[in-house]
Amino acid sequence: MARALYIHWPFCLAKCPYCDFNSHVRDQVDHALWQEGLLADMRHEHAVAGGEPLDSIFFGGGTPSLMPPALVARLLQEAAALWGFAPGIEITLEGNPSSVEAANYAALAAAGVNRVSLGLQALDDDTLRFLGRLHDAQEGLKALEVAQQHFQRVSFDLIYARPGQTLASWRRELERALSFGTGHLSLYQLTIEPGTRFETMVRKGDFTPLDEDACADMFALTRAMTSAAGLPAYEISNHARLGEESRHNLTYWRYQDYCGIGPGAHGRRSGVATVRHRKPENWLGSLERARHGIAEERVLGAAEQASEAMLMGLRLREGVDLGEMASRFGMAEAQLCNAAKARFYEQQGFVWRQGSRLGVTEQGMVLLDTLLGELVPEQLVEG
Repeated sequence: MARALYIHWPFCLAKCPYCDFNSHVRDQVDHALWQEGLLADMRHEHAVAGGEPLDSIFFGGGTPSLMPPALVARLLQEAAALWGFAPGIEITLEGNPSSVEAANYAALAAAGVNRVSLGLQALDDDTLRFLGRLHDAQEGLKALEVAQQHFQRVSFDLIYARPGQTLASWRRELERALSFGTGHLSLYQLTIEPGTRFETMVRKGDFTPLDEDACADMFALTRAMTSAAGLPAYEISNHARLGEESRHNLTYWRYQDYCGIGPGAHGRRSGVATVRHRKPENWLGSLERARHGIAEERVLGAAEQASEAMLMGLRLREGVDLGEMASRFGMAEAQLCNAAKARFYEQQGFVWRQGSRLGVTEQGMVLLDTLLGELVPEQLVEG
């Protein structure tokens, strides 16, 4: 049964050149219409997914900090009425660290949001301009300060391994980031995603991505510094003090059920994958016709579910329990993992094994994509 709810707000003030998320720029947004639509989409998911109390709610985007606090409050009120909230529920909202959005933090906290994830992305103005961000460094740090005053838990994102960045400059930036005292950091290497403006710029020779060796050195430095500061990596790009891990994202990585509403939102519930219409106007049209925004609803076979669970779970420091997973999906452990490859990579120091639990070591995490292709049998990957 789903115990997590994802709410997608698709609108941004501008499209960042590295971003391949489902985000859209619109001159005007009819908030009353969107409230009605999100409530209808939510009610549909509750009718299908049952009524266990929610452990987490995540407002993602897009830029959900642009949502009026009254709209956030109404959605939370409806979620509480439909599902109920488990004690200590985590309610996260993603936001850009602008002064305009920071002005809403008190009202968002009063609405029930108790965790924010801020897209700082960098701590200097030149890099922020390169990344297409609308805030400057001073504005971002002020927003972080305001967030820490209003929310129980605060996380922020940084992008590293940028063109021309040195190991020494990243060390200084990360030291500064750690000094702000948040309990969670999301630290992502810059990747050039298909269909983004950065992909076009690289193809035209406007800039050259950092080479793999430099990226690997920065990855190792990141893991070492965050661990020494008491925020070890619990997932390949996410670092937290004990107890401050993102419970909502752990739902995904542990392959537990969740409902997703809003344009482009994905969901997994009772062995069924759901995908909402990506374009806001198409999503609204679907709601008019069907009272939900679903574009695709597909039953997942046991092999496909097991594949997804393996690929997600091996991102985590805790790894996966092959025995539990075999029982869950009605398969043998040998079907889930290539045992010979696992033994080989364990001897190389890239994989660890404790009883039925399998995971990737610190040394192996830098090679995670390669290891996933080796450890998870091809027939599982293909479903």
